[in-house]
Amino acid sequence: MGRVVFDHVTKRFGDVTAVDDLSLEVADREFLVLVGPSGCGKTTALRMLAGLEDPTSGDISIGERVVTEVAAIDRDIAMVFQSYALYPHMSVRRNIEFPLRSRKVPADERRRLVAEAAAALGLEALLDRKPAQLSGGQRQRVALARAIVRRPQVFLMDEPLSNLDAKLRVQTRAELVELQNRLETTVVYVTHDQVEAMTMADRIAVMDQGILQQVGEPQEVYARPANLFVARFIGNPPMNTVAGSVYWTNGTLGVQLPGGRVELGSAAGEAVRQRGRDDLVVGVRPEHAVLDPEGAVEAVVAVTEVLGHEQHVICRLADGSLFTVRQPNDASPPGTGVEVRIRIDPARVHAFDPQSGLRLDASTAAAPGDGADEAEPPPPADSEAAT
Repeated sequence: MGRVVFDHVTKRFGDVTAVDDLSLEVADREFLVLVGPSGCGKTTALRMLAGLEDPTSGDISIGERVVTEVAAIDRDIAMVFQSYALYPHMSVRRNIEFPLRSRKVPADERRRLVAEAAAALGLEALLDRKPAQLSGGQRQRVALARAIVRRPQVFLMDEPLSNLDAKLRVQTRAELVELQNRLETTVVYVTHDQVEAMTMADRIAVMDQGILQQVGEPQEVYARPANLFVARFIGNPPMNTVAGSVYWTNGTLGVQLPGGRVELGSAAGEAVRQRGRDDLVVGVRPEHAVLDPEGAVEAVVAVTEVLGHEQHVICRLADGSLFTVRQPNDASPPGTGVEVRIRIDPARVHAFDPQSGLRLDASTAAAPGDGADEAEPPPPADSEAAT
């Protein structure tokens, strides 16, 4: 069983809290990606799981065993580092079999296991070469082969693709997912690259400042970010987030933004009504906004990024904030400085609390005891004054 559990794990370095009360379960045979910006605590969490750092408090389990006090060598894990950590004086064959030698595995068994690992990663023709004779991608595969040769319960990977070029990174992403499916093993993978997280993971766990922000399937996290940090971090380009004031006119609930108004769809609108808010941060994915002469929001084009398969029209709103519109590559890109209007689909608008940053929707709006009245509250007092 390769199940992994962090149970209220905290790690402090002096006065700095690197990981703050982390509770997270990784299912057996799951590919979970810890993602977040540099310094968010994801690598520290991985190092604690590996036994390279001791938690300040809390427990870590692998399988059915609590391993908080267990030495790294006895945890039945294998780790792949960003730097590959290959022995330069050893051949590929010796690098792969090194973990087996250290455990005194018999020679015949070592040869068999090395041959299987080399075949799985296409390294048969490279077994007698030294690391200096290999490309970056080949070195990465050797590091992976050294990890899988022992068939551990859990594989830990710390930004293993960051040293590869863009083309090789795409190829190796696919190879890693295929390898995990073949081995039917548990993988905990750390990266700051959200593309890796979205394309490889069964689930992603988003961290910021040592705190777990959201856990879920990649599309779930993308479509329903739990808070403003996740909304702004997940997505390329990221979600547009703009502060505004709530208005209520002729039964229509919406938000006054710099340069225009946007209506709220049913879920976000119901949450705002239940909470009786008069200020809000709205979020809009770039693909859910279009340039339209009849659009309700005025803006000025700052720059258009033509990417071949699509265009990102980056506009500046009346208060100077930026708002990105994603459009297909066959659209005519507007010139810099051109005044445009943006149309936003109300059903695609996300609502966030400006103080806490938490997502607002009807399913979470009226928890018992949160101060919300059972009856629908009145609209904000200044709702008719917004222009």
